[in-house]
Amino acid sequence: MASIPATWMRGGTSKCWVFERADLQVAGKTLDEVLLRLFGSPDERQVDGIGGGTSTTSKAVILSVSANPDVDVDYTFAQVGTAENTVDWGSNCGNCSAVVGPYAIERGWVTAQNGTTAVRTLNTNTNQLILQRVPTPDGEVERTGSQMIPGVPFPSMPVGLGFFNPAGKTTGRLFPTGHPVDELTFDGSPVRVTLIDAGAPVVIIDAAEIGLGGLDDPAAIDADSVLLAGLERLRRDAAVRMGLAATTDAAARAIPKVALVARTRAGDDADFAVSMLSMGRLHPALAITGSVALTMAAHEAGTIVRELSRELSRELVGAGAGGSTGRTAPRTDSQLTMRTPAGLVETFYEDVDGIPVVGAVRSARRLANAELLLPEVW
Repeated sequence: MASIPATWMRGGTSKCWVFERADLQVAGKTLDEVLLRLFGSPDERQVDGIGGGTSTTSKAVILSVSANPDVDVDYTFAQVGTAENTVDWGSNCGNCSAVVGPYAIERGWVTAQNGTTAVRTLNTNTNQLILQRVPTPDGEVERTGSQMIPGVPFPSMPVGLGFFNPAGKTTGRLFPTGHPVDELTFDGSPVRVTLIDAGAPVVIIDAAEIGLGGLDDPAAIDADSVLLAGLERLRRDAAVRMGLAATTDAAARAIPKVALVARTRAGDDADFAVSMLSMGRLHPALAITGSVALTMAAHEAGTIVRELSRELSRELVGAGAGGSTGRTAPRTDSQLTMRTPAGLVETFYEDVDGIPVVGAVRSARRLANAELLLPEVW
C-alpha cells in the first residue's frame, strides 16, 4: 500500500489538498489515476476518498521549487471530478492559489521576512505569474488572523494575490474572438455575451437577458435543471467560439466558467452584482480567477460588465491605447466591488510599470497534515 504525504488547506472559499510533485509518483499509474483514487472518484459522494463531494472541495494543488530564478514556486492546479472519472487541468483556481505562499514559507522554500513575505508563484496551467504577500510577524507564518471574506464564516490569515498581466493566458487573447461582445443562443433566443480570457476563460451574461435578477436564490438555481442545461449548452458553444474545444462535446467541464451579472439594487454601493457557475453549479461566492476576468472586463469598453457597472467612470480616466479592444486606461489604484450571493468581493487593478496587475485579498489556513493511503490494487 502506497503512502503519500499531503496537507489539507483552505484557500479562500475552497478546500485544497496540497501535494509535492515528487510524492505523487506511483509506479505503473498516471497522475490522473492516482488523484482520482485518492479523492474517491468517480462517486458523487467520494465516500472512499478525500474529496468533499463538491467542486469547491475536490481540488488538488501540486507544488515544487521552481527552477526559474525569477519564480519561487511552480504549482499546478487539478480539478478532480466527483461523479466524473476525469481530472481537469485546463485552468487555475484563484482561491486555492492562496495556499501556495504560506505552504512554501512553512516548508522553508522561501525565507520568511519580519512583517510580510513576498512569494513569486507560477501557475503552470496558465503560465500565470502571481505575487503573493503573506503576513509573517516575527519571521513566521501567521497561524491566525482577522481577515473575513464572503463565503467563509470564520476569520483567518490574509493572503494578497496579484495576477500579473492576466489577459490571454489560456487562449492567447483577452477577447478570444476579437470582440468585447458576441452573440450566442439560450433557449432558442439570441443572447449577448462577453467572452473573456483573464485569470480564466469566462462567459459573461447579463442575467436579465435570460430572465434572472443577478442575485437569485442559489438553491433555486441549482435546483432548476432546465436553466442549468440551457446554460451548459451555451457554455459549451462558448468553449468552441473561444477556441477551447473543437466541438461542444469536447468542451472541458471546468472552463469556461459562466458569470451572470446584473445592475445592483437601489442603495447598494457595489459596482455590479454577479453569480458565477463552476462545474455546473452555482459558486458559493465567487471564483477568484473569475473575479480577475470580471475586473478586466470592467476596464474594457463595450463589455457587458462595463455597460452594467454603476458609476464605473469614476474609476477610469483618459483614453487608452488599447488597440482593437478599445480599452480605456484605468487609474493606477482602482478598486471594484462586486455583490455576490455570499457578500461583497473587492478587487484591485494597478498599473505597475505599464503592466496591469489584477488581484484581491483572500484568506487561508492549514487544516491538517495527513498520510494518505492508496490500495495496492484498484
